[in-house]
Amino acid sequence: MADRTSSVPTLTADILLKAYAVGMFPMAESADDPNLFWIEPEWRGVIPLDGFRIPRRLARTVRQGVFEVRIDTDFFGVVDGCATPAPGREKTWINATIRKLYGELFQRGHCHTVESWKDGRLVGGLYGVSVGGAFFGESMFSTVTDASKVALVHLVARLRAGGYRLLDTQFVTDHLARFGTIEIPKRIYGQRLTAALATPGDFQALPSPLSGEEALRWLPAAGSGEET
Repeated sequence: MADRTSSVPTLTADILLKAYAVGMFPMAESADDPNLFWIEPEWRGVIPLDGFRIPRRLARTVRQGVFEVRIDTDFFGVVDGCATPAPGREKTWINATIRKLYGELFQRGHCHTVESWKDGRLVGGLYGVSVGGAFFGESMFSTVTDASKVALVHLVARLRAGGYRLLDTQFVTDHLARFGTIEIPKRIYGQRLTAALATPGDFQALPSPLSGEEALRWLPAAGSGEET
């Protein structure tokens, strides 16, 4: 359950970074609503970087290199993909202000994308905010089966290689739970966040594009999860 605080009258990229550093993030009611409000969940979703689970079938897909996985080559393409209605996600909270602010963070090296490409087309991916050794996942999309899942696998590999200590998913969904996402109370999250912010994280620790075989080398017990 999230605590919704007051609306955000004026928000800058610097204020946004400070908000992440204290466990808050902004959202909009819809893409058409220009207003933003702060969210500070009482329970927070996180993926333990040493407890990430990869289903065997997905590990095979990653290893076979079905997608070319790149980082930071088409930021707004990923944001547009995340903002496009899809089954189970008919509405989006990504409005013009969100696009602008996170675009500024991208230009400053605090926002990153992991992108799945196939036949020269962007077919899935995710984006999030990086501060110190913490990565805050924002949204993901897929137009081809497994494209966003493969991007998530590559993200976790990159975070492990780069010395990150926290992968924040904001909330727990059935989809994310399959990968080992857990829910922790705000107090424990705050402790983990403080420790992660004090640790330098290197998002560029691995090359781009990165092969699936190389990504799997950075993951614990790749392919040992259930067959899904």
